[in-house]
Amino acid sequence: MADRLEREFYDRSVHDVARDLVGCTLLYKGCGGVIVETESYEADDPACHAYVGLTERTRVLFGPPGFAYVYLSYGIHSLLNAVAEPEGEAAAVLIRALEPTHGLERMRKRRGGKPDTDLCSGPGKLTEALGIDLADNEADLCREPFLLTPPVGEPPEIVTGPRIGITKAVENPWRFCAAGNRFVSRPRPVLSRP
Repeated sequence: MADRLEREFYDRSVHDVARDLVGCTLLYKGCGGVIVETESYEADDPACHAYVGLTERTRVLFGPPGFAYVYLSYGIHSLLNAVAEPEGEAAAVLIRALEPTHGLERMRKRRGGKPDTDLCSGPGKLTEALGIDLADNEADLCREPFLLTPPVGEPPEIVTGPRIGITKAVENPWRFCAAGNRFVSRPRPVLSRP
């Protein structure tokens, strides 16, 4: 397998990191697949948890890039984010969907036998399928049990659109998806290419 993504990959604009993660492979304890959808969040964005400033919960967002920010959404789903930008800047990329390729049987079992197109087609489904939970908050994405590697071959064409599942700053076109990929979460983007 290709070299893993190292710290410098995440140490730049959160929007560039979000775009460039599409097509990369994400594995967690051997389960995972190709990232097909991400969203970016920055500190001055009212939809970003760091918008309220430095708290115990948001501390990891202000820390060094390349670490996991895992939080509980609606008290139900653990969501996986990759901290980006230089330390102190507070930004993260939400990993929204994967095209599953590794550990399919384990993922199917965790997801109750859902079809493969529904295993990781949303951020809560993705973490359930991979077995990621709050204990992974602040984990180093550049080390085991995570493995993130660059795209194999040409990266996919990217389409952008407004982020989904939020109520603030929804107009920002900071959702990045592999064009035409059937593993992207719904609603599928129909907006312009970057």
